Amino acid sequence: VIVRTKENAEKKLTLTYEEMEAEREEEEVQADSESDDEDQQIYNPLKLPMGWDGKPIPYWLYKLHGLGQEFKCEICGNHSYWGRRAYERHFKEWRHQHGMRCLGIPNTKNFNEITSIKEATALWERIQAKQGQNKWRPDLEEEYEDKDGNIYNKKTYTDLQRQGLI
Repeated sequence: VIVRTKENAEKKLTLTYEEMEAEREEEEVQADSESDDEDQQIYNPLKLPMGWDGKPIPYWLYKLHGLGQEFKCEICGNHSYWGRRAYERHFKEWRHQHGMRCLGIPNTKNFNEITSIKEATALWERIQAKQGQNKWRPDLEEEYEDKDGNIYNKKTYTDLQRQGLI
């Protein structure tokens, strides 16, 4: 082994530049032919998604993450999301936000898990109706005080004033 190593070192030291380039090209050609064998189509009968290494992820991991479940969102233009995690994450993404903006609805947490346009508009109308009840209405809630210290709402005060009682 030592003798062969010495011979190889001497051979490399005596090579000219052209010979070294030709040897490098031969190695590259051999490496390319080996990688072609590796790049052949990977057997994937279950159509599993590819992992970071370019190979299909294991079936148990596919099932664990629920990637077999398809969730459709009507607000996003019937876009499909595979897996619960992707579905939950999509509510913060641009496509869903744009769809909500087009409907004239703010994209708040109230609308998470709602993917139907009908449901979203119905919920938005209910929220607006509730906010309408909680709004400050000056004709009922504005208070006036007379000279004696009695407190009336605006409507009662103006009625009494018109009658000349105050």
